[in-house]
Amino acid sequence: MPSPSLSKQLFHMTWPMTFGVLSLMSFQLVDSAFIGQLGILPLAAQGFTMPLQMVIIGLQVGLGIATTAVIARVLGAQQIKKAKQLAGLVLSLGAAMVFIMCLLIWFSRGLLLDLLGAEANVFPIIDSYWPVWLASCWAGAMIYFAYSVCRANGDTKLPGLMMMATSILNMILDPIFIFQFNLGLNGAAWATIVSFTIGFCIILPPIFKRNWISFSWHDLNILQSIKELNAVMAPAMMSQLLPPLSSMMATKIIAGFGAAAVAGWAMASRIEFFAIVIVLALTMSTPPMVGKMLGAKQFGEIQKLIKIAAKFLLVWQISLAVLLFVIAKPLANLLSADTNVIAVIQSYLMWVPVSLGSLGICMLMVSVCNALGISMRALTISILRLFVCFLPMIWLGSTLFGLNGVFMGALIGNTMAGIMAWIMYAQAINKLQDNSEY
Repeated sequence: MPSPSLSKQLFHMTWPMTFGVLSLMSFQLVDSAFIGQLGILPLAAQGFTMPLQMVIIGLQVGLGIATTAVIARVLGAQQIKKAKQLAGLVLSLGAAMVFIMCLLIWFSRGLLLDLLGAEANVFPIIDSYWPVWLASCWAGAMIYFAYSVCRANGDTKLPGLMMMATSILNMILDPIFIFQFNLGLNGAAWATIVSFTIGFCIILPPIFKRNWISFSWHDLNILQSIKELNAVMAPAMMSQLLPPLSSMMATKIIAGFGAAAVAGWAMASRIEFFAIVIVLALTMSTPPMVGKMLGAKQFGEIQKLIKIAAKFLLVWQISLAVLLFVIAKPLANLLSADTNVIAVIQSYLMWVPVSLGSLGICMLMVSVCNALGISMRALTISILRLFVCFLPMIWLGSTLFGLNGVFMGALIGNTMAGIMAWIMYAQAINKLQDNSEY
């Protein structure tokens, strides 16, 4: 029976990513806490930096998804040499693309800050901070591409451990660079540069040792390979840039209920990030397995794997929703002292977590469709989730039932998105299977 074997494989691929993602979230929280102690202007500078950071992350994640999908598919077809060449191409291409993006951001910083509405007193801090921050973005992208090569080859333990190690190192270095060396906001970026550079230097030798990468491309059709990568990368990048846009629109709806509603929503959203950590881990661990099966044309195994992942995800998220429902009041009291904010958090935790299993199914289907090489379908699912299911439902809920209606709308929107995504995935996998038989 293949199912127990698939369950075991999925578990071994997923748990390292779970701890890796958790550690990254923790380091970002600690990073924000330290920067918060520096005052209003550094916080404002970081605020204006975030939208541009999302663009860079969108680029690197898009290429990372393409790397995992294309290399895993090639490995499944037993084209080992091409897989190694693609890994070398991705590392070189990624380094150049992110570097060019960083240069463009730096040289157009005046225009960008004007568009974002930055005040004049923020400009000197940006001029000092952005060169170091952009260097940290490049370092982060390089180690992310290395992680993607590992995942494409079926190894999630090494990237998972490195995520934990670099996050812990970053947390240790943050106060040293920010306060001890008196570098302030720049110190946070320097801590990231050092930790990611050390991580990259540690992860690269095993990649070479395991013969997963090659820079010998004399018999590789480079233009064709770039086209293959771009076919997945471009839609995946768009998918990464949609959630921030949706988040801005959702915040605008919630802002109509006052500052306490926005604060409560922001705090509850942070809890949601931790609540879906298993979902995020599965979106990283499942695609390499799907890609290899696709390369070997094992469509039956793909369907069994996805059913196992979906069932586990639903059971896990429903169990977590029950726990959050039970502890909603004490958790809300722990996160805020303001009674209005507490009420918002509590209401959120009593409605929204019920639908996180369905949201997880939707996010997983996006990753699976990218791994199947049907990235436009993945992008379509993302667009429908945010702009047909989620945003219209929270707007309708807010109109009919006020702030509680927002949370009811989120529940209904997430549930609709999960059902829609599963139907679209099922149609796609059946079509791919039918086409492979001819």
